[in-house]
This record gives sequence, C-alpha cells and structure tokens, in this order.
Amino acid sequence: MPRQGNRRHSPRVELYQRLVAAIDDGTFPPGARLPPEPELATRLGVSRPALREVLILLQEDGVITRRQGAGSTVNQPPPAPGLERLLPVEELLGGSGVRCRRLAEEDEEPTDFSGHHLRLAPSARTRFWETAVDTDGATGCFAHEWAADPAGLRAVDPALTEALRPAPDAPPTTMLAAFLAAAPGLPLHARSTLGATVLGKERGHAVSRPPETPALLLTQTVAASGRPVLAAKYLFPGGSPLLHMAHRR
Repeated sequence: MPRQGNRRHSPRVELYQRLVAAIDDGTFPPGARLPPEPELATRLGVSRPALREVLILLQEDGVITRRQGAGSTVNQPPPAPGLERLLPVEELLGGSGVRCRRLAEEDEEPTDFSGHHLRLAPSARTRFWETAVDTDGATGCFAHEWAADPAGLRAVDPALTEALRPAPDAPPTTMLAAFLAAAPGLPLHARSTLGATVLGKERGHAVSRPPETPALLLTQTVAASGRPVLAAKYLFPGGSPLLHMAHRR
C-alpha cells in the first residue's frame, strides 16, 4: 500500500491518470486484457519500466489484475448490493473486542490514489489517517483513509470536517466510522473493489510476518449525493477474522 511519493504532478501520476481515463471511457472496458507491455508502452509513449511501475499501482488499487504470463486484465465493477454499502472495518471484523490504533494522522498533498478518487486539485490538501484495527490481540486490518478537502466536506455536511479533529481523549476509530458517527442521517454509499496482494515489507514487519504473506485488499470510495468524501485502502492479512458483509441503511 505505497503512499509516499505519488504526487499528482509527477510523470508517474500522469500516466496513472491516463490509464484510468482509458478504462473509464471504455477504451479498455471491464474484463478486457490490456495490450502487452511493449505495445502499450509504445502507444503511450513511455518506457516499459515506467509503465510497469504504474501497472503495479493499478493492481494495488484494485483497478486491474496482473498475472505472470497472462498479462493485465481490467477488473469488473462490483455488483450493486453487498460491498457497495459496507459497514466500517471495526464492524466487519466483528465489532466487540475490536480496538483501533492510530499509526499516522496528517494533512498532505494528494497522492495518485486519493487525488483520482476524491477528484482533488493538485494544490488541495487532504487529511490522511493510517489505522491498525486489532481483534483478539492480532492486527486484522491496516486502514489507509483519505478525506476530501475541507471545503468539499463542509459542502456535504460540516460535521464531517469536525469528525477529522477528534478530542484528544477520544478512542481512535477508522475515518469511515468517525464519519458515520458524526453524521448518522447522511446517506453514504461506497464503490468498492476486492483484490489479492501481499502484505509487503513494512506491514509484514509490523505484524512479524513474511512480506510475501497473502493479503486481501479492499479499495473503497465513499460518496454522499455523488460527491466523494473518503477514499480508502483496507489491507487484511491472510488469516484475518471472517469479514461480515452487510447492507447499511
């Protein structure tokens, strides 16, 4: 779940945006296989290493699936029910006995992921939370969550902006849980994608597991009245408790 260094003004981010736009406009529809890397790099006018790096990011963000020897395939959009209206991670992992630990909380420039999914201008600032969600003494999820810019949140509901500045003695939660608690009557809907990945060196070290440990990646964009308010990546290490999928409202 790389986060640092993916600034929207970089060539890598521009290439990321070009490929996402080609998927959105139907050039590469869901289920389609992308051209082989040499051909695609030539069509886009970029080097193969640069293209490969962006394809890895797209896979981590749940946009495509890459298989050795089979190339890259555009993922199908999720069905309307089920994952479209997820509960917060705390409830997905069982609710009782779940504890959150805040690992990072800061204002930052948009990354390729947050900038695209939240429709942020390059000069915008976004609030970022990294949270470990523990259950039964083990980490069941690493949550990376970005909020829309303050003006966008206030336009939806001022309570969302306040939710990003919890009281010092308030127990940590995920950002989605904070939004739902702050504006319980606000209809929030999500677009979600599930994909397979690995834990990686940093997260593996945090939970004393090998970097190549399989993991489930849930990417999610939460919106109210068509306006995105939150973008997230939830990484569930292999062996995490069963996720409880349910509708909300």
